[in-house]
Amino acid sequence: MTSQTKAAGSPGKLAILVGGGPAPGINAVISAAAIKAINEGFDVVGVQDGFKWLVQRDTSKIHPLTIDDVSRIHLLGGSVLGTARENPTKSEKNLTAVIETLKSVGVTHLVTIGGDDTALSSSMVAGRSDIHTVHVPKTIDNDLPLPDHIPTFGYQTARHVGAELVRYLMEDARATRRWYIVVAMGRQAGHLALGIGKAAGATLTLIREEFPEEKVPFSHICDIIEGAIIKRRATGHNHGVAILAEGLIEKLDENELKDLEDVEKDEFGHIRFAEVDLARKVKVELVGRFKQRGIKIMITNKNIGYELRCADPIAFDMAYCRELGNAAIRFLIDGGSGAMVSIQNDHLVPMLFSEIRDAATGKTRVRNVNVEGKTYRVARDYMLRLERADFDKPDLVDKLAAASNLSVDQLKERYL
Repeated sequence: MTSQTKAAGSPGKLAILVGGGPAPGINAVISAAAIKAINEGFDVVGVQDGFKWLVQRDTSKIHPLTIDDVSRIHLLGGSVLGTARENPTKSEKNLTAVIETLKSVGVTHLVTIGGDDTALSSSMVAGRSDIHTVHVPKTIDNDLPLPDHIPTFGYQTARHVGAELVRYLMEDARATRRWYIVVAMGRQAGHLALGIGKAAGATLTLIREEFPEEKVPFSHICDIIEGAIIKRRATGHNHGVAILAEGLIEKLDENELKDLEDVEKDEFGHIRFAEVDLARKVKVELVGRFKQRGIKIMITNKNIGYELRCADPIAFDMAYCRELGNAAIRFLIDGGSGAMVSIQNDHLVPMLFSEIRDAATGKTRVRNVNVEGKTYRVARDYMLRLERADFDKPDLVDKLAAASNLSVDQLKERYL
């Protein structure tokens, strides 16, 4: 019997691998998928570090998984199989190496856990071979095109941990009379930043979706936060927390950043947006603005994101990820292949990769925050921002002017 031949009565050999960045709940998916597969008669192996070693035809990183190996790992953050961002679809040679290496050890079914690149790799393996694949999507950004009420796994834990961190920062801000400028992960969508800010009761949260224009001047972002600081000062409070979604960086007008110090540039002299420390840049700008008007203000910058990715999953993600891992194996047992699994209204709903991709770009569609929806409107109702209606209240206008060390006319000219 060759290594690719199924043992008598066995449905085959199942491999599990993880690609992309970490997210809370990965181990719960691995655990549930492995246990379900073993109980269904599969031989199960774990592939270390995603596709990294497979493209090198290295089988030494493929090892058996038993129920004892995985029965309690659903409680833990991180990934017992590691993870890597190797994308074999960028090279025909690498894709062929992946398929041939998996088949050389008898793999007939593959569960991939990851983001867009891992999903694409999974679909390509299915399309180029007789290996049946299923993908379990993960991202703390919550930006995959699932129905609105269904989160991506890891998001709920990341929001929970992020809200706790911001709550501590808010207490520190109160105790030390300072402001915190916090940037939260979420490059394409502002779900995480908004969810953290809403849950923690941050002073205000800014996300890219509230700016429909293609580019947003850096100065405009600072104006909004400055207005909130002034409004807080007008009520006798010299502290607060402003949360910015990471995705705002890609909305920035490059010309607004050229005059800022230590912004890294590429070999062509263009600013590397990925290297922009937005929180620090906003801090420097705001401190400078208030200093020019004779006001000393303490601002501390903070980025949160990496702290969230390997947190132990909360109960929601533990349970949710066990359902996803179980659903992945049921999909394969039913003869399915080349799709992403989701749980919708308590049912397994496979989603073809073609259904979630933009036909024009070939990339997975992004689920953005709906700024017209209830979730955003409620969050917005509890933010503190300087509003146009504030200038219709004479007593408040006088306090705002005093808090900003501007005359009423100067205040109106600047913010109206």
